[in-house]
Amino acid sequence: MTAPTRPSAAPAPAPRPGAVYFLGRVVLRPLFWLMYRPRIVGRANVPERGAVLLASNHLASLDTVIIPTSAARPVQFLIKSSYFTGSGVLGRVKRWFFTSIGGVPVYRATGRDARAALDAGSSILRAGSVFAVFPEGTRSRDGKLHEGHGGAAWMARDTGAAVVPVGLIGTGTAKPLSHLLPGRPRLEVHFGEPLDLTDLEGVPDGRARREITERMMAAIARLSGQERSGSVNATSRD
Repeated sequence: MTAPTRPSAAPAPAPRPGAVYFLGRVVLRPLFWLMYRPRIVGRANVPERGAVLLASNHLASLDTVIIPTSAARPVQFLIKSSYFTGSGVLGRVKRWFFTSIGGVPVYRATGRDARAALDAGSSILRAGSVFAVFPEGTRSRDGKLHEGHGGAAWMARDTGAAVVPVGLIGTGTAKPLSHLLPGRPRLEVHFGEPLDLTDLEGVPDGRARREITERMMAAIARLSGQERSGSVNATSRD
């Protein structure tokens, strides 16, 4: 007699931002405008409805805050796993805060942990939300745009989400109120038009993911004005 098949576990629900996220946007939007006076270009390029994957360059920790405060829709993103695993009162507060804003922990590992982060991102996209990623994996310390990893393309391929490239300018050197200094360039956030990927329907997955990744990085380079390094970023751990 054949043993009964064990039922598969139900997928975990997609993390969603809570009241803390929306309260933070109300407070941070005017505060960031006063502190950095960001120039936001192409906000209307982010579709008003449906799943959207924002693929951005990464220059500073500020990027994970400036993108959600610049976009018209709520944005969720990957956050270092250390913010979810700390001990003591501070560790619990961090875990509560980043869970409340719908953050997805990402581990500096391959295999099961990395796949779990991709699955969590895909679940957010399948729920029709906006999810932001940094295809370079880590922030650039030399200012160049490094090669993208395949995870973002995998999520785009897995969910059919609209892929909107984002180019950040000046976040790597931005300081509070620095825009008040004479001749100081303003921080800029450029949302590009969604990538046209219709020609990749029916293309084998591996080849399609490589092409999606290349199109993402080329579009980000055009928006940010960065020189492409031609290599994977191995100079940063955050």
